[in-house]
Amino acid sequence: MTRLVTLLSGLGPRLLPLAVSLFASGLGSGSAFCGVLEATGVDLLRRSEPALTGIGIPVAHPEAIYTLLGVDWEVNPAAVGKPGTFFTWNSGLGSSTNYPNLLGLESSHANTVGGLFYGAQGVAPAVEHVHAYEAEHYYSTYILSNAPLPARIVNQSFIFATDDQTALNQDYDDYAVRHQTLFVSGVGNGGAVAPPATAYNGLGIGTFDGSSSVGPTTDNRRCKPDLVAPGGFTSFSAPVVAGASALLLQAGLRGDGGAGSEVSASDTRVLRALLINGCIKPEGWSHSNNVPLDYRYGAGLLNVYNSYLQLRGGKHPASETTAATLGTVFQVGTASNAVSSLAGWDLSQLLSTAIQDQANHYLFKLAAEDVPRILVATVAWNKPVGETNINDLDLVLFRRDDGTVVAQSTSSVDNVEHLFVTGLPPGAYDLQVIKRGGPGRVSNNEGYALAFEFFKLPLRIGSEGTNLVLSWPLAPAGFRVATSSNLNSGAWIPCPLPVTVTNENRIYLPPGGAGGFYRLRGP
Repeated sequence: MTRLVTLLSGLGPRLLPLAVSLFASGLGSGSAFCGVLEATGVDLLRRSEPALTGIGIPVAHPEAIYTLLGVDWEVNPAAVGKPGTFFTWNSGLGSSTNYPNLLGLESSHANTVGGLFYGAQGVAPAVEHVHAYEAEHYYSTYILSNAPLPARIVNQSFIFATDDQTALNQDYDDYAVRHQTLFVSGVGNGGAVAPPATAYNGLGIGTFDGSSSVGPTTDNRRCKPDLVAPGGFTSFSAPVVAGASALLLQAGLRGDGGAGSEVSASDTRVLRALLINGCIKPEGWSHSNNVPLDYRYGAGLLNVYNSYLQLRGGKHPASETTAATLGTVFQVGTASNAVSSLAGWDLSQLLSTAIQDQANHYLFKLAAEDVPRILVATVAWNKPVGETNINDLDLVLFRRDDGTVVAQSTSSVDNVEHLFVTGLPPGAYDLQVIKRGGPGRVSNNEGYALAFEFFKLPLRIGSEGTNLVLSWPLAPAGFRVATSSNLNSGAWIPCPLPVTVTNENRIYLPPGGAGGFYRLRGP
């Protein structure tokens, strides 16, 4: 079977970069980079945890040939504000730690991708080393040959010019499990989501402006993208998420997820669950019981600050584990040991058989407060090596006192389940991760990562001197205040950016300028 695609009389690559022009992206300036960092929670994370810059994390940056020259794929160190010793360049012609070299020429596409990913003004500016690859060589030498890469975070700002999605997914999914590698891939800039972003065990990234490719996937209608980031083209949204992945990996390895959790917290399933769960829902975001993520926005706009706070909330085991006959609705648990934090994560497993399902129950107790809580929860697991299908896991929220199902995510084709539930009143809740058994199971055991947060987001009004003050919590981050003169008009106008005072956001309204209505909303 061949996957080679000949374009333009044999001059074109089968791996296509995901942007046409550096300048069309609007990301050629430092100010634009800063806007990306602010919009995705990187600035806020950096202010609270200044050492989280990717220290100690090697990363991989494969690049497709950019023009008909056939050799322009290399990052220029000067263009991203880094010394040449920061890189190793690799192609079919060999390897070099010097720039310029005889392996290729500079690519403006690679420079922008690298600048956002690990550049001096990028998301993860202090990663340990960048292993740069010509993409054809990278795919054949490492992915197809199953040779270990010297990095666990890989940005892929290219797509395959082929319809062989199933085989490509298998290549990447098997590699991701064998080597604990997180592939972060742009989904494409229009039309159907393209491989390698269609792989089950990686992250497919779209653009926040909605101009990128949309799901579902063409094979079995899975949800891709997983999340979105600013960028204009997905070539430039993907490295923002890859950089955020490097920050979370650093945080997990240094123990920010709790004492003794370094191995669990750095698991790629945990990274995927946290990144998805920290997202902010944009206007128009939607999902359903069987469609866990929005086909345009995935889980929403990346906010790595939220993801980090959930990691820092700690690893929390299930309150209890129960089994039930195949296909029956699980009942609420009887355990009294509630999870001790309303934000956190877990890495656990479930066992189902030919005749029974199994569930892990996470008990939460919400105290009486001034505003209802909002739940965001995500389960992520892997497609096993050599398998063409996945185990079927569900995520269900029960009200403990009467056993009512409050919300559920029950896709049979996705290896991610996601809940976003608003208006939760005080009381006890049973969040269940369920593994379905029966003849359709791929294996009896399945490991999964769970990320969760029950948060409240009150918008308060007060006064300071002659000014009125609107305030709301600093976390979860990513929410903005909008104003309207008429509740029924639908014309909500964003307010100026807030200032940060202690642990809250504030907007100061001048005397006489506070007429109208205000609300918090997503980006």
